[in-house]
Formats: sequence, structure tokens, C-alpha cells
Amino acid sequence: MSLDERAALQRHRLWGLVDRLIAAGGVQGDRLKDAGVTGGADIHLADLHRLPFTVKQDLWDNYPFGMLAVPQEQVVAVHGSSGTRGRPTLVAYTRADLDLWAAMCARSLSCAGATADSIVHNAYGYGLFTGGIGIHQGAVALGATVVPMSGGMTERQVRMLADLRPDILTCTPAYALRLGEAAAEAGVDITSLRAGVFGAEPWSEELRAAIEKVLPIKAIDIYGLSEIIGPGVATECLEQNGLHVNEDHFIVETIDPETGAPADEGMPGELVFTTPTKQALPLLRYRTGDIASLTRGECPCGRTLVRMSKIRGRADDMLVIRGVNVYPSEVERVLLGSGLVAPHYQLVVDRRQEAAVRLIVACEALGPGDPQARLVADLRADLGLHADVRVLPAGTIPRVEIGKAVRVVTWERGEPPLPGLA
Repeated sequence: MSLDERAALQRHRLWGLVDRLIAAGGVQGDRLKDAGVTGGADIHLADLHRLPFTVKQDLWDNYPFGMLAVPQEQVVAVHGSSGTRGRPTLVAYTRADLDLWAAMCARSLSCAGATADSIVHNAYGYGLFTGGIGIHQGAVALGATVVPMSGGMTERQVRMLADLRPDILTCTPAYALRLGEAAAEAGVDITSLRAGVFGAEPWSEELRAAIEKVLPIKAIDIYGLSEIIGPGVATECLEQNGLHVNEDHFIVETIDPETGAPADEGMPGELVFTTPTKQALPLLRYRTGDIASLTRGECPCGRTLVRMSKIRGRADDMLVIRGVNVYPSEVERVLLGSGLVAPHYQLVVDRRQEAAVRLIVACEALGPGDPQARLVADLRADLGLHADVRVLPAGTIPRVEIGKAVRVVTWERGEPPLPGLA
């Protein structure tokens, strides 16, 4: 689609969204009215940055169904992510929303080279989490064969990889590492694999290289979040040079996370999404908290969609260590880029002495020798970070079997979170 054609489509769909939000009332409709917006015809794409934001707190304040834009009887499914207040962030779907979600996940699989002839080994978790079911219905919409493994049961996963010979693997990047190692330990043939679609947690180019070292694949990044639709918001193609945002359905901006002002193209900022075609829970300018940059221009694959970088981290996940602001993914880049440690690590924020918070970087050496001094120097030179590097015995860092990798833990009192840190 040409840029002009897509812009016209976005404008038309944005008008419809604004009209629906005002008609539905509620927090988003009231904010539009307060901003002087009487209908969609008042709005153009160039005006989008002047409209009010929606934030996660709005979903919590109106939990569970207070922000619906359709009658509740039209809701056919509910998904969500864990919240910080002991309750999930719930997102409702109509039947049309599920069809849209399936189409977006089918696009994502297609970006990775999947076709109707593919076998998709789906090791994302199933349940309220959107990963497993999202990819499952995308594979079905594509006409591919899906193997609904979910997470865990690694020995069985490896057996299915060997027996069914899938060409596409889908899971978190941390679990992809675990599966590659387990397949090598079992001595099974997994050379049928061609590509992997990995998401649900930030991961670096260095981790991509580590995955491609243990699996015979191209490792493809996928992005999504429950509030927007789930996986399928954006996906890399086989060129691996940025994630194509499906901007005919998800209008994306980047902003300064502190001021809310638009960020310059190509510069890191907080991702903000508007969902003009969602029905049950459409969102206007939803602040994701995820930090990335946007680049426009045609990709060598031929797609003209705007591309976003890998997620650098979340605005609220930034660590402040002795006055230095750093994202966990930046530490990962330095660690794995050294070539001295295995792709398993954990960052321990030591708060036992509140006045002197320190960061312990726990990792495992790849070979003989002690890389501690080199890593301490690299972290200081690259990030300005003074960290206590601990090189632990192989197998000490927890491996992921189910769910997302826990990269950051806090040590406030009592026993150390990892053996060898006392």
C-alpha cells in the first residue's frame, strides 16, 4: 500500500474511532469532549498528538468492563496480563476483534516465511496470556499446521521438534535458548526449523546471535501487548532490520516519556498506540511504557510499513544505580557482546543498604578463565555503570521453562537470591 493510500485509510478509521468513543461515553469519550472534540470530522492525523492519552491506570480504575465500547453481551473472550495490584489487566474481545487478531498473527508468521504448508511449533503459554492463543489462531488463519505445545515439558517439546519436523518455532527468546540447548543434549535432529518468532520480553541483537548459534534458524522479533491486541502488532521480516508495525490497524507514535511531547523520528521514545479498528476495547493514544524508535521508508522486503526498533526496555524498568540510568537489555548487550559468558544472566539489585544501592551482575563463563575483570571494565566503559560482576558455576542461573525470563531480582534482606552471592 502506498503511504498516501494508507494515510487516507488511517484518517478514515481514526474518524470512526473518535465517533465511537464519544458515543460510548466513559473516560475516553469524556476526555475528547473536554478537549473540544465533537466528532471524528474534527480530527486529522496531524492533530493526533494534541489528543489526550490513555494509560494503564485507566484500565485498572475501570476494571473489569468499565471501558467497553460495545454492549457486554458482544464480548466473546477476555485476555490479559498480570497487574501490580494483584489483579490482571483485562482486555475484552468481540468476534471481529478475534478475527483481526488472527489476521495480524498470520501476517507475523508470514513475515517469518511461514506458509500454508508450514508446521508451527507453538511453545508460548496458553491461557489469559495472549501469546499462545494469539499465535495459534494466526497459524490456523494462515492455513498452517499448529502444534499447541504451550510452555514447559521441555523433554516432550524436543521430541515433538524431532518427530513432527516443524519449520517455525514460536516462544519467548529465553525459552528458545533452553530448547536449543536441550535438543543438543538429547542429540536430536531439528534441522527442519527455518525461523523462530520470539517475543513477550525485550531481547538484544547479542541474544539473537546466541539463539541462532544453538538453533538452525533466523530469529525474528515479534511485538505486542494485551491492551493493544496481543502479539501481532509488529514483526520483523527475514531482513531482520526492524519490526513492521501493522499501522493500518495500529497507529503508532513515539513520545518523550517525561514530557509527552512527540519524539523525533529515529530517536528512542515511548511507544503510543491508537487502535482504530478494535471494537470491544478501542484505545486512543495508549501509553505503553515501552521504549523504541521509529523509522520510515521501504524495507528491502517490499513492505512500506513504518518500522520500530527492538524494545530497549520499559520506562518503568529502568534501573538507577549510583546515578546511572540503564535498561537491563543494555547490560545484556555488553555481557553477550563480550563473547565471554553464556546467554544466561540475572541482575540483582542489592538494596540491603538503602543509601548505597548496588548492582550485582550474575553470569556464567563460556570457557576457562575468569572474565570478571574484563566485564567490570566493559560495563564501566560502555554504560558508565559500576557493577559487581559475579561469575557463577554453569547451571546456576535459572533456566526458563514456563513464562518469561526473570532478568532482574531485588535483594533487600535475608538470603541471597542466587547461590554464590553471599
